[in-house]
Amino acid sequence: PTSLLASSSSITMRGTIIALALLVGSAAAFAPSRTSRAMPKSRTMRMATSTVEKDAGGLEYVSLSHESGATSKVFLFGGDLTSYVDADGTEWVAVRPDAKMDGSKPISGGLSHCFPQFGPGEIQQHGFARNVDWSVEELGEASCTLSMKPSEYSKDIWDKDFECLFSVSLTGESCDTKMVVKNTGKDDWDFQAALHSYFDISSISKTSIGGSFKGATFLNKMLDPPADETEKRDEVTISEEYDRVYKGLNDPVLKDSGKGKALKIVNSGGWKDTVLWNPYGDEGMGFDNFVCVESAAFEPVSLKGGATWEAELKLVPTGL
Repeated sequence: PTSLLASSSSITMRGTIIALALLVGSAAAFAPSRTSRAMPKSRTMRMATSTVEKDAGGLEYVSLSHESGATSKVFLFGGDLTSYVDADGTEWVAVRPDAKMDGSKPISGGLSHCFPQFGPGEIQQHGFARNVDWSVEELGEASCTLSMKPSEYSKDIWDKDFECLFSVSLTGESCDTKMVVKNTGKDDWDFQAALHSYFDISSISKTSIGGSFKGATFLNKMLDPPADETEKRDEVTISEEYDRVYKGLNDPVLKDSGKGKALKIVNSGGWKDTVLWNPYGDEGMGFDNFVCVESAAFEPVSLKGGATWEAELKLVPTGL
């Protein structure tokens, strides 16, 4: 009986050891090894936001953030979009190093508004929209709408009844803008408009602009007097000072080999023309790190009383 009890105890112990080994083995089978792929850690959840903030120079701006990580910054002064960082973290909008950010003069950079005049003319250069405060009309999820209406300052320059609205909306794939001009009076009037857009580049020598350029007529404003010429290239590269108006061309694509990316500048509605500008060689302006590819309504637009004009610009980052 004693030997039988000992034998039974030994069997029980061996069974317990085997069972424990099986349990340990099963647990090990489900544990991540050094060569196996561990379960991914949970990502930080981003939220779409739009907030009004103040920068170091005292100017207010709308800060936009999208769930994808894309961000934008739109100053109330001049209604100027001065930053668009895409979902991959690439900045596409430039502000010149000599820009004044205290409201003492228009911001030299961003998607600067030219209204109701583009360039020189009867009133001040590029009009007044870029050097007045716009108002926040609406804040949405990663979007905003700013408005500009007549003031005593604007009436002294251009005494018309109008309202301008500028909307910015971020998505995971693009930065979408819309410009609306309303004639709020009864009398007809003419205007010009443009987004004097400064785009961030790695270097002017690594940048080209594609689109429907070959065979297009452009006004070369660097000539004295300015004169029309015909573009012979498929893609434009810049190696001298540029100020050219490509009438009827609105499909430019900014290509930057230094960034390894491109930016489709998708214009529609009233943005029918493209202006290329770069102060080549001007170190103070930072010529090597920006190029202006401007969306424009170069020819005067006649707007009847109560009528509305609209134009849309979509910035779409893509591969080369």
